[in-house]
Formats: sequence, structure tokens, C-alpha cells
Amino acid sequence: MEEAVESEAVRRRLAVAVIVAAALATALLLWAKWVPYGAKVPGLAGSGVWPGSDILRTGGVRAGDAPSWGAATSFTGAYARAVWRALLAALLISAALQTLVPRAWLLRLLNRPGRLQSALAGGLAGTPSMMCTCCTAPVAVGLRRRGANIAAVVAYWLGNPLLNPAVIVFLLLVAPWQWTATRLVVGALVVVGGAALVSRIAEGRSPAVPVVVDEVEDQGPSLRRYQAVLLRLGVTLVPEYLVVVMLVGAFRGWLLPLGPGPASGLLLVVVAALLGTALVIPTAGEIPVAQGMALAGLSLGGVGALLVTLPAVSLPGMVMVWRAFGWRVTVATAGVAAAGGVLAAGMLVLLTR
Repeated sequence: MEEAVESEAVRRRLAVAVIVAAALATALLLWAKWVPYGAKVPGLAGSGVWPGSDILRTGGVRAGDAPSWGAATSFTGAYARAVWRALLAALLISAALQTLVPRAWLLRLLNRPGRLQSALAGGLAGTPSMMCTCCTAPVAVGLRRRGANIAAVVAYWLGNPLLNPAVIVFLLLVAPWQWTATRLVVGALVVVGGAALVSRIAEGRSPAVPVVVDEVEDQGPSLRRYQAVLLRLGVTLVPEYLVVVMLVGAFRGWLLPLGPGPASGLLLVVVAALLGTALVIPTAGEIPVAQGMALAGLSLGGVGALLVTLPAVSLPGMVMVWRAFGWRVTVATAGVAAAGGVLAAGMLVLLTR
């Protein structure tokens, strides 16, 4: 009898913790993502013009400019102002997933039979949060530490930026329909098929890739553990994130030379895909970048590559996840994103003919 009462008390405590985690995530996403993005739609629908500027040009940096402290600080400041809400939300949500939601529940949701099914579950789970690649990294790290498989976690990480419904709507309102179609089709292929492929590459020789799981994962929800995990995430992820963002900002003048020039055709597309994979932008930042590059003379292939690679992966995001993912998964994910950029280039050219 006492055991039954105790078991019921444990179940009730777990249910309350899950409700708290869900309420926290919903409130944070409303504050950081859903309400601000919803407020943008009427203005974009009326004007058909994106109001923001290209963040890569912040501080007056032009293609070919040498690295400088001013370039680093101006970019980091502009980027931080654009993403701080989402990054804070991601840290708080990640800590909640690691300490308030039972591990078995998460694994039941994400670890499906077969890589494609797991990738589909991860991609669908990531779509509502609509975060950029760096802001979603803490949540992806938390999911991996809880034991979610590679296909699901990589799809979650990629699905947040690539299948962001707000950005899809923004593209429909301010860009040619071919841009939206390319982003949707190639984005879905990269998120589901790419994540499954990354899982296959990583697990090819050893199906059970080690997962770093918290030692106290079965102790049940607690505020103390929540605070400890949140502190660990902030101390380990945020400083390295800011350092890499500053480096990208400092060197962006050397990363910008895309447009008319000696490189053309497939070579230009590959260069655009690689640069897009390295650069970091806030959510929807690819729209003004791609529009500006197109006006400057970048080919349709180059624009298509940027539409996928700029949001999908970035150097700061890769630095944030590599310890939890492992170097093979991180590099393979970047490779899949770059390959998706090349595919997007071809699709956009075909659709625009």
C-alpha cells in the first residue's frame, strides 16, 4: 500500500515538472519568437520589402576588408542584439529538458525505429521553436546528453532554422516564390535525409555511439539540478560562442567576396556553399544577405546556396555542439548542409528558367 502511494506521488511530481517545463518553454518562445515574428507579418505583407539590413555589412565592412577589432565588435554587438532573447530562451529550455522532463519520455518521442523516422521526429520537434543554428545548439546539446539518437538531434538542430515557418512566410512575402520553394524542398531533404545520412556515417562501424548522459538523470526533477545545469550551460557554451562570433565578425571582410568575378558556375556555387556554412547570422538574416548579394550581381546558383547554408550551420554553432555530438557528426552535418546548398543552387536555377 505504501509503495503504491509513493509511486503515485512520484508520478504526480513528474507530471507537475513536465507541465512546468512545457509552460516555461511556451512562455519563452512566445516572448522570444512567436509574438515578435507574428508582429512582422502585417508590415511585410503591406510593403513586400524586408526592412532590415545585411548584418554582414554592419560597421561599414566591405568585401576584402582586413580583419579588425572594430569589425569584430560591431558585428558581435549587432548579432547579440538580434539573438539575445532566443539564446536566453534556449539555455532555460535546455536546462528544463535535462532536469524536469523524464528521460524516457524524451526518448520515446525522438528515438523512433529507423533513422528516417527519428530524423522526421527531430525535425518536427524543432520546427515550432524557430531558432537560429546557434541559439538552438544548447537545446540540441541537452537532448544529446539525455540520450536522444544522432538522427533525431541533428534533425532538430537543422530543422529549427531551415524549416522555420516564420522565415518561410517572410520569404513568400518579400522574395520570388522560387526562393521559398527551393528553401522548403531542399530544407526538408537536408533536415530529414541529411540527418539520417549523418547518423549512418557516424554509426557505420559502431551502431552504439557513446552518449554523455547526466549521472543524476534518474533522481527526478529538482530546482537545484535545474540551476546547476543552467550554470554549466552558461559557463561552457556562451564564452566560446562569443569568441567564435567575434572571430567571424573580424574576418567577415575576407568571407564576403561573392559576386561577379573570375569564379563562376559550379565553382562559385561551391564557394558560396562553404562560406554560407561558416558564417553566422540571426534568424531570417539570410533574407537581406541573399537579396543584397543578388542585387550586387551574385548568380542565382550562389543565391540558392546561401538560402540553405547561411541558416543551416555556422562555425559558432559547430563549436557549441561538437563535444556532445563528436567531431565526426559535427563535420558530417556541416558537409550535408554544404551539399544541400549546392543542390539548392541547381534547383533555384531550374525553377527560374
